[in-house]
Amino acid sequence: MADPSLFTKTSGSSFTALLIYVDDILIAGNCKPQINELKEFLDKSFRIKDLGLLNFFLGIEAVRTADGISLFQRKYTLEILKENGFLEAKPASTPATTGLKLVSLEGVPLDNPEIYRRLIGKLLYLTNTRPDISHAVQQLSQFVDMPTNIHLTAAHRVFRYLKGSPGKGLFYHANSHVQLKGFPDSDWANCIESRKSITGFCIYLGDNLISWKTKKQATVSKSSSEAEYRALASTVCEVQWLHYLLADLSVKFDAATPLFCDNLSAIAIGENHVFHERTKHIEIDCHIVKQKVHEGLIKLLPVSSQKQIADGFTKALPKPAFEIFHSKLGIHDIHVPAYGGRGGVEVYKQITSRWQYKIEARAFLYFCFLSNLL
Repeated sequence: MADPSLFTKTSGSSFTALLIYVDDILIAGNCKPQINELKEFLDKSFRIKDLGLLNFFLGIEAVRTADGISLFQRKYTLEILKENGFLEAKPASTPATTGLKLVSLEGVPLDNPEIYRRLIGKLLYLTNTRPDISHAVQQLSQFVDMPTNIHLTAAHRVFRYLKGSPGKGLFYHANSHVQLKGFPDSDWANCIESRKSITGFCIYLGDNLISWKTKKQATVSKSSSEAEYRALASTVCEVQWLHYLLADLSVKFDAATPLFCDNLSAIAIGENHVFHERTKHIEIDCHIVKQKVHEGLIKLLPVSSQKQIADGFTKALPKPAFEIFHSKLGIHDIHVPAYGGRGGVEVYKQITSRWQYKIEARAFLYFCFLSNLL
C-alpha cells in the first residue's frame, strides 16, 4: 500500500476505501450497503460513533455538491487573523513583495521570536488548502531560528493577503477526466546566502490540483539546467508515489504522465541515454528520470516559461502574473457573490452536517477528490 493508513476492498463492481488516523476513520465508496456493512462490523468490534457526512475537521472545512468537493479553511483563517489583529487590516493583492530577498542577519532580532514561530506554524498548516501562499511561507520558514523585524513584516504581508480572501480553498470537480500531468520548475540560485535553488512543482489529476511543493534544494546547482533537472527528478518521485496511491484506489493509467518543463536542456538530458561529463555530478537524478521515461511512466514535454504553472511556487510574482498563476490552481471561494454570497453560506449549512476527523492533510485532499470518482 502506498499509504499505510489506507485500506481498500473490491467486491465485483463495488469498491470501498477506509482511511484511518489513530482512532478516527473516513469511509468512501460506490456501494452504500457495503459501507453500512463495514460500519456495522467496526461498531461491533470497536464501538465506533458515526458522525455523518464529511463537513469539518482540524480547521479544514468540506462542502460537497453534485459538482464536486470544496475544501477550505475559512474558520481557521479568520481565527488567526483575529488572534493577530488583522481583521481590520488593509488587504494585499499578493502574498509577497516582488523582488524581495530575505536574509538571515538583516534587521533587528525580535525580542520574542516565539511569536514569529507561531505565525509560521499556523501559515504552514494553511498551505494545505492555500497553495497560493506556499512560496511565501517557504521563504519565511527559513528564519524561525532567529527572526528579525523584516521577517515579521514579510509575514504580516501574507496575513494582509489572507484578509482579502479568507474563504478561498481548493475545488475538486466530480466529472473531471482521470489523467495525471505535472509541471516542474526551479528558480536557479534563488537564495542569495547559500546560492541554492528552489524546487517547485504542481501535479493535477484532470483539472484538479492534488499535489504541490516548494522547497529549497539540498545542494548548490552549477547551472540552471541542473537546478531544473533536480526539480524534475523530485516531480518524478511524486508522480511515481501518486501512481501507487491511485492503483490502491483502483485507478489505472494507460498512457504516460506528461511533465511540462520549460528548460529544453533538462528535457534533452532526460531523454538522452548517454551520460556526458557535464552530467556525471547529477547522475542519480539522471538515472531516476531516464528510467521512468524508459518505463513509460512519464513523458517529457516542453512548455513556454509564460505558461509554466509551477513558476508561482519558485518565486514571488508581480500582481498580473500572480493572478494568472492563482487562476490555474483551481482555487474558489464559496462565500463570494458568484456562489450566492451569504446565501451560499446558508446553502452550505443546509447540505452538510458537522463532524470531526483527524486525518493526514495531504492524504485527505487526495482521498476527498478521489471519492467523487467512485
